[in-house]
Amino acid sequence: MKNIAASIAMSTLAATGVEAQEERRRVAPPAVYDVAPGLGHFTDDVLFGEVWERAELKPRDRSLVTVSAIVSTGKTAQIGGHVRRALDNGVKSEEIGELITQLAFYTGWPNAISAVAEVKEVFDERNIAPVVSSDAARIELEATAEAARTATVNTTVAPTAAALADLTNRVLFGELWQRPDLSARDRSLITMAALIAVGQPEQLPFHANRAMDNGLSNTEASEVITHVAFYAGWPRAMSAVPVLKRVFEARADKAATPQNKASQGTEMNIQITRANTSATQGSADYFTGEVHVSTPYKGNEPARISGATVSFTAGARTAWHTHPLGQTLFIVSGKGWVQKEGGPVEAIAPGDVVWIPPHVKHWHGASADQAMSHFAVAEAESGSVVTWLEKVSDEDYAQGVAID
Repeated sequence: MKNIAASIAMSTLAATGVEAQEERRRVAPPAVYDVAPGLGHFTDDVLFGEVWERAELKPRDRSLVTVSAIVSTGKTAQIGGHVRRALDNGVKSEEIGELITQLAFYTGWPNAISAVAEVKEVFDERNIAPVVSSDAARIELEATAEAARTATVNTTVAPTAAALADLTNRVLFGELWQRPDLSARDRSLITMAALIAVGQPEQLPFHANRAMDNGLSNTEASEVITHVAFYAGWPRAMSAVPVLKRVFEARADKAATPQNKASQGTEMNIQITRANTSATQGSADYFTGEVHVSTPYKGNEPARISGATVSFTAGARTAWHTHPLGQTLFIVSGKGWVQKEGGPVEAIAPGDVVWIPPHVKHWHGASADQAMSHFAVAEAESGSVVTWLEKVSDEDYAQGVAID
């Protein structure tokens, strides 16, 4: 009888231990299991049981990415819990404060001010003293890259918004990015995470390149997208994937190009890219219909220019896209259409020259009943020539029929 009682007691203790272990493992609040048990499972077993355990990003970096995503998207109710986790993961209080300051410029003052109130409660709870700005030396930005960035702002922004250009150069990059309260790498990590979270893929090439120049690896950059998917949604993460892919490819191409003039041999000579009949099929990721790209060329550094002849069969077109420094199209043959977002579809014909300004979302291609070929020329910024976006829908494309 005593043996039976002992067995029952041991079984009870074992069951209690399992239940306690299960409770300790859970991160999702009990209400989640009461209302959405599937969400509870994915929260505990996938998000915290798998994603947060991945070694591709350190826990500290994951906390920086997470707090950036929820601050930038205004999810104030979630800030306190993740700030506590960030502090536990080694993020310093002054770094959290500087994260909020950084995001004020990239996702707006209201989000930043709202985040301050939530963070202050956590700091008070943990008896963290008021944060004081660091008196360390300012971070020196790379001079050549800064000169190129400043020139781009002065050329593309200043003519339309002179005050914005001045504040961009003088305050955003002249002060904020040089503050020593966060490392350059962490500022880039925070900014990149926020841009993905708020759905700004057009701005991602510059900041992804900057992040990797500041020490973020390709693996870490990819993991940022994966992590943000859980905090800002799959659509925004998936929209960032092709943009980052282009950045990776551009950086790999640049790394494979000799930079030493002595090793470039004939690179200082005139180059002729001969006409040829062979062409490559345009990627289905970036084009609709049958598209062929031929005679591609690329200027040698310090030039940033590149181009190719692109031929579209009737009805074929590009996806929506932007160019960091604009694009010029020379129409060679046939009849085509071009459209900027929010504008009318416009017809283009042989001999026409089309200029698309920097960062203008647009598409171009053949008309519905005729093929079209054009020669496209663009310049790279930070290794990126184009940012591909979503496909042009049949409904958007059909707007061109009205102009024929």
